[in-house]
Amino acid sequence: MSEILLEARAIRVMRRERVVLDDVSLSLTAHARVAIVGANGSGKSTLLRALLGLDAIAAGEVRLGGTNVRSLSRVEVARRATLVLQDTHVEVPITVRDLVELGRFPHRGTDQARHDRSRVEDAMKRADVSALAERDVRTLSGGELQRAHLARALVQDTRVLLLDEPTSSLDLGHQLSLLAVLRALADDGRAVCVVLHDLALAARWAERIVVLAAGKVVADGSPREVLTSHTLSLAFGVEARVLDVEGQLVVVPA
Repeated sequence: MSEILLEARAIRVMRRERVVLDDVSLSLTAHARVAIVGANGSGKSTLLRALLGLDAIAAGEVRLGGTNVRSLSRVEVARRATLVLQDTHVEVPITVRDLVELGRFPHRGTDQARHDRSRVEDAMKRADVSALAERDVRTLSGGELQRAHLARALVQDTRVLLLDEPTSSLDLGHQLSLLAVLRALADDGRAVCVVLHDLALAARWAERIVVLAAGKVVADGSPREVLTSHTLSLAFGVEARVLDVEGQLVVVPA
């Protein structure tokens, strides 16, 4: 059985009097490629934040590397897991290289720090931002900035990666390139969990899809198990067919 790197057990998240997540359980094992999908407001981003203790949990618990995330300092969490949020806007005047180097901050003072420079160069290359290294991040396009944040996430070098809609501003070529990088990280023993809106991309990349609707998990399984007309109706309120096109699943609204 694969090692469990991150596990949420029946968590509930409240926002004032409103339940945002209710009785949500999720486990991420080594080598996992998990996509989280659902309609706007279903709780996807909140779930990622709650997994790392950024949103308070009213019930249940999250264990990161076998330890309750509430008992870990922010630096300890950052050495075990990386989170790339949807809002990547940067207002301070720093270069792409400076931004990527911030990913090494949790490892300052550790044995890993001696590899900082080579890790930064490798991460920028894998995210295809080496040519942008000296650019002010405020001058980047949305897609370029997303790739810079991906490089920052890669250089943090944790066993768990959580990314919120990392393909939203990317062209098709960079979408596929990014997902190939994430697949390689999972193959290397990491757990990668990504929020995606594009169901075809989710089916293509993920080995497992978790569907949220109104703060609850309504389906959790392989793409072929989860992407059904019934589940799509339940989660998105639409009538749709799921077609197999040369081995790839495609969702076609009625």
